[in-house]
Amino acid sequence: MKIPFTKMHGLGNNYIYLDLFKTEYEEDMFPVIARKASDVYTGIGSDGLILIHPSETGAVGMRIFNKDGSEGWNCGNGLRCVARYAYERGLVDNVKFQIEAKSGLVHAEVLIDDGVVSINMGEPRLERALIPMIGPAKDHVIAEPFSVADVELELTAVSMGNPHALFFVDNIKEALITELGPSIENDTRFPDRVNAGFVEVLSPTEMNYRVWERGSGITEACGTGACAAVVAAILNGHMQKETDIHVHLSGGDLLIKWDGQGNVWMTGEAEIIADGILYI
Repeated sequence: MKIPFTKMHGLGNNYIYLDLFKTEYEEDMFPVIARKASDVYTGIGSDGLILIHPSETGAVGMRIFNKDGSEGWNCGNGLRCVARYAYERGLVDNVKFQIEAKSGLVHAEVLIDDGVVSINMGEPRLERALIPMIGPAKDHVIAEPFSVADVELELTAVSMGNPHALFFVDNIKEALITELGPSIENDTRFPDRVNAGFVEVLSPTEMNYRVWERGSGITEACGTGACAAVVAAILNGHMQKETDIHVHLSGGDLLIKWDGQGNVWMTGEAEIIADGILYI
């Protein structure tokens, strides 16, 4: 089977994109394609697979499959790449439009001159039941003691359409991402697994952020995670709403703002790497 693809990245968070406006596939092929394409030795190499498809509620739709073949709910870097692809490949005719993700509709704006895209990621979800995390359904999880792999941490939990467990550290270089990431991801307190994010606050408008993503492991960047990290920092009193926050990730920087209406805005680059044919 010949599968046309485009490879794109947002701050190094790279995916293989399939344009389902042009080609249709059987549903059970998507996990197979995701695993095959993501393998750096026998495939192309990526953090997973993203489908760009027709939508009844948005201008375009997006689905995400992690490199292990599991389906995700949302991806901030993926949304920016989908927005740029949709505009530049003629799937939409306006720089402002809506994208349907599994977690809901988001508003996108493509800034044409420099390949930068702004996404309204919507309101963060803070109740345990909406993360989801076991415990009293309506409770918020802010600086809650959290023991994992014999290490004592403080957890703040935020969902940006997918679940994030955030931990503040003094030095991001000393964060135990590789050691604790798998245990946090698969902790039974999170029934759908969770992304594990580590945050170093540098100033009231600047932070370092690193992430272990569920289904993919360590990645260069995570857009929803950067949004969740800013929300967590504000909830813990480190930063303020309605302020532009610079988030430094391994792959580059994002500008995040939690506005007065409760929406989280994410602005950053989206880059096209290559078009090609994958043989399966």
